Amino acid sequence: MSTIIAILVFLPLLTVGLAHLFWALGTTWPIQSEALLAQTVVGRPGITRMPNRLITGLIALLLFAASVIAVGLADPAEGGPSRTALGILLAIVFLVRGIVGYTPGWRTRYPMEPFATLDRKNSSPLCLWIGAGFLLLVIMRLI
Repeated sequence: MSTIIAILVFLPLLTVGLAHLFWALGTTWPIQSEALLAQTVVGRPGITRMPNRLITGLIALLLFAASVIAVGLADPAEGGPSRTALGILLAIVFLVRGIVGYTPGWRTRYPMEPFATLDRKNSSPLCLWIGAGFLLLVIMRLI
């Protein structure tokens, strides 16, 4: 069962990581213009350009690392307490991001469309899914 949960956490992290890698390399996939991509992905008022490519590349690497950690959590014999601690940390990070996405303060800070709607319907629930997956993997590892 933990392998299935790990895969269900791994795949969205890998997919979002690949999108960030493409953006770090300068593409605007899947949108034609950089301004619309920035409004879709970032959502800050007045944004017309994507964030720094180096930072975007770093986010891609962190997402790839999180996906590998998810798979590693499925094997309780590997990684020891440090991997479990990383799993707890990632569960907290993703659950907090998922919850914060529904707060009025977040909506005030990132009101641009289409980001606001996509965040409410896709990004925040996905973060909750990933966070819950990490939490389940940690619990199954400890039992």
